[in-house]
Amino acid sequence: MTNAAFATPTSTHVEPIPVAAILPWAVFAGLMLLLTVYFVGAEEGATSLIGGSFVHEFVHDGRHLLGFPCH
Repeated sequence: MTNAAFATPTSTHVEPIPVAAILPWAVFAGLMLLLTVYFVGAEEGATSLIGGSFVHEFVHDGRHLLGFPCH
């Protein structure tokens, strides 16, 4: 009696993912990374896009953890 759940596959060929399928996601991830670095590192004072200190206080500990000076 054979157990189908533990049968080994007959083919182990893996198809590569085309670059055209990865590129939009890589661009999106890069833009999100840049946006995150901006808000953590530069959203303060003269370069602030959002008024007030809400964003600064929200990412304050992250700024210190990543080595950005803020005061």
